Amino acid sequence: MPYTEDQLVLVPDDIDLARSPLAGHFSAETHVLGAFNPGLTRLPNGNLLMMVRIAEALRRPIHDGHVHAIRWDGENGDGRFVLDAWPLEHVDTSDPRKFMLTGPGWKVMALTSLSWLLPVELAPDGLSIIALHYDRAIAPNSSLQCYGIEDARISRIGDRYLMTTCSVSPERHSTTLYSSTNGLDWIFEDVVLDHQNKDMLIFEGLIDGHYWAQTRPLGDLYFAYPPGSEWRPGPSINLALSPDGHFWKPYRKPGIRPHAATVATARMGGGTPPILTEEGWLTLWHGVEPNGIVGIYRTYWSILDRHDPAIVIRTDHAPLLEADPALTRPIEHQMYLHDVVFTTGIVDAGDHYIVASGEADLACRITHIPKTVFLGGTTS
Repeated sequence: MPYTEDQLVLVPDDIDLARSPLAGHFSAETHVLGAFNPGLTRLPNGNLLMMVRIAEALRRPIHDGHVHAIRWDGENGDGRFVLDAWPLEHVDTSDPRKFMLTGPGWKVMALTSLSWLLPVELAPDGLSIIALHYDRAIAPNSSLQCYGIEDARISRIGDRYLMTTCSVSPERHSTTLYSSTNGLDWIFEDVVLDHQNKDMLIFEGLIDGHYWAQTRPLGDLYFAYPPGSEWRPGPSINLALSPDGHFWKPYRKPGIRPHAATVATARMGGGTPPILTEEGWLTLWHGVEPNGIVGIYRTYWSILDRHDPAIVIRTDHAPLLEADPALTRPIEHQMYLHDVVFTTGIVDAGDHYIVASGEADLACRITHIPKTVFLGGTTS
């Protein structure tokens, strides 16, 4: 692809954990497992803002016959981060990002890191860092976020910024909403989607006076399409609409679904908040090809009808972005995953788009993609 710029702009070593919200809460040493999956928007001053997920993990999670996890605890009223210990004989630690509890009869997991959000201000072209705003970091502050806050997506609608995040806890794996008037100072609004409905992306604009969003509900059961169908059952990108951005109703029509002809998008979910172009809503999304424990994550694109986003005007079955080993070679010693690019933000920059992605669940990648790239594709 003829990208004019494509580079990593933030890596784990750029993060100062002495300024982390977790600093001083316990004696165990931590490290940055990843600084990745950034929400992206343009600030009123013209600079860009990445809201970066910082996955902070214990340096030695396994010792004394136990695996340990970080948890926010507010039971005593002081809101502290604490450590929990799980006996190794009761867990599966094959995935470096999490461990599964064995024996309950259904899937139960805990995380090897706790995520918080760091606002990182970039130059207008997104290629250099202006400031890391530790004083405006967003960390868990209630029991519904006790295992962390993940994967911000930022939409600007008029003079208001809306940011969706995944809040993780034993209570629920929910989507939570924040709002801002300046893109730097954020107010927690509420839970807006309940358990295991991830990758919520609010459209950057209203349709017939309503807010719209892409969602991705998860489950362990999917009903089969009939034999010969062009669609494959499994996780797909759904749609919802709302009168106020708080209360959401699922749209009756399906959104973007996996194609039966390829396993590259056997699992899929939203990437960037849809933005309006002359042709319709441009949305970048991820497809996952089953491979190993995690799979291969690639970025794809579609243009949706401006009045009914369930209608796909044009798309491309070839990936827009793939993981790039050349970019991560300088930080190869820190890598624990490969073949993963997870696109999470987009900003219009005139003749091109500035696209933000998480690379290998480790670093932040900025790519400049000419608008001419989206003139190709197919109509289905």
